[in-house]
Amino acid sequence: MVETGTTDAAAADPPRRRADARRNAEALLDAAAAAFVAAGVDAPVRDIAARAGVGVGTVYRHFPTRADLVVAVYRHQVEACVAAGTTCRAEADSAYDALVRWIDGFVDFLVTKHGLAAALRGDDGRFEALHAWFLERLVPVCGELLAEAAAAGEVRDDVAGLELMRGVGNLCVGAGDAGYDARRLVGILLAGLRTG
Repeated sequence: MVETGTTDAAAADPPRRRADARRNAEALLDAAAAAFVAAGVDAPVRDIAARAGVGVGTVYRHFPTRADLVVAVYRHQVEACVAAGTTCRAEADSAYDALVRWIDGFVDFLVTKHGLAAALRGDDGRFEALHAWFLERLVPVCGELLAEAAAAGEVRDDVAGLELMRGVGNLCVGAGDAGYDARRLVGILLAGLRTG
């Protein structure tokens, strides 16, 4: 039999490298999201690279254009919001508390999202497709959390997930303005859902 020179360790190396690359990409997306919150979607690439602990070339290798990076951050955060629905249920003391925790994370996401349209200037089709995907992924999560809180008798049962998400989104539009506390107003909105 002819030896190929491939060892078990060498065979396992590519998946390990793929896992490392995935972790690096996630760290880069988290760093970019933090930079976008701090400085908007026009945050310098060198700042994003520094936050992620990588070189500027690594950022461009993964995301050749700023629009590519912004869209990737957006998708990454949407998936994190989807996953947070399960986490909030597991960690909350009540269905209402799970809803409040999830909406709190959704508000964090919306702060980053506001620069998306500007970053995709001239690519309305891409923006519209992303928005449709955003609704497809997040409306069911919000709707389920609302339904669970309503079934527990903790919130009114005549508000739909899309309505609540639009209300929260509208309250977050001025989140960067001095003297405007979007999170406080979202809290008032959520308190208004309570029954009794």
